[in-house]
Amino acid sequence: MGKTIFENKVLMITGGTGSFGNAVLNRFLTTDIGEIRVFSRDEKKQDDMRHEYQAKYPEYAEKIKFYIGDVRNIDSIRPAMVGVDYIFHAAALKQVPSCEFFPMEAVRTNVIGTDNVLTAAIDAGVKSIICLSTDKAAYPVNAMGITKALEERVAVAKSRMVDPAKTKICCTRYGNVMCSRGSVIPLWIDQIRAGKPITITDPTMTRFIMSLDEAVDLVLFAFENGENGDILVQKAPACTIETQAKAVIRMFGGDENDIKVIGIRHGEKMYETLLTNEECANAIDMGNFYRVPADKRGLNYDKYFKDGNADRNPLTEFNSNNTELLSVEAVEKKIAALSYIQERLAEK
Repeated sequence: MGKTIFENKVLMITGGTGSFGNAVLNRFLTTDIGEIRVFSRDEKKQDDMRHEYQAKYPEYAEKIKFYIGDVRNIDSIRPAMVGVDYIFHAAALKQVPSCEFFPMEAVRTNVIGTDNVLTAAIDAGVKSIICLSTDKAAYPVNAMGITKALEERVAVAKSRMVDPAKTKICCTRYGNVMCSRGSVIPLWIDQIRAGKPITITDPTMTRFIMSLDEAVDLVLFAFENGENGDILVQKAPACTIETQAKAVIRMFGGDENDIKVIGIRHGEKMYETLLTNEECANAIDMGNFYRVPADKRGLNYDKYFKDGNADRNPLTEFNSNNTELLSVEAVEKKIAALSYIQERLAEK
């Protein structure tokens, strides 16, 4: 790989021991990036990660610096920010059922934690911060989605208060990342290998699907093309849960008649939305992505008026029911390309 946008730069990833942080490390560690800082509160995951990358990339592992801290505590963030050029803010509580049972924990991490990261980043002169959000933030019905929607609002509000020439703040919103930690495909593989039925919530439930590499691509697109206060969305395909389960069964030798429907979990929706009707009115089509610019008006509404003939995007809502729904064969092909799946298939 030739010169990158991160040449000799310092990139910090909050929640960096998670699936997204690992995907970024695998993508950029061997490039001309100066340093990658992994910020998280779990010393065990950091130690495992340290040893993994020392073994995998011995000549590059020194570029990774580990910082123990918690986004809930701004005093633990500030020292880690010294000298940082860019931040990917991935730290979050993101399991829907656990956030339903402990909503204030989700508030402390997803909302207050984001505010702390942005405040410390602005004070430290960080040039660009990309906050990772979720389709569950659009028309939220559960605590996780509500706190991620508030995370987006905090980021957009902060973007109004900074000099965009010094600091840029954007959000990316994406759907289910296949084979990320805590996701359903690894569970299904384990169930098949153990000779147990595959458990699904509702066969007709639809979800956007994307790979970890596509999640990184979206963040990089926001980094390169987003403007201050933007929310950026990838035009992801979707599928039903049943279709996804059948694709995994075909690949790992399960029985399609051995699918057990267990019902919708706490706080789940039948389909997810990446762009609301209201956001679609201002969304800008950028090919494989949509960009939703921030409303830059102030609070003095007396100054503003709107013409009745304003053009709006013909899209009214972008959700997992009205996007491209993939067949079992298409999902199987998409899943088969994942390195995690290739590793699991190679297991004896």
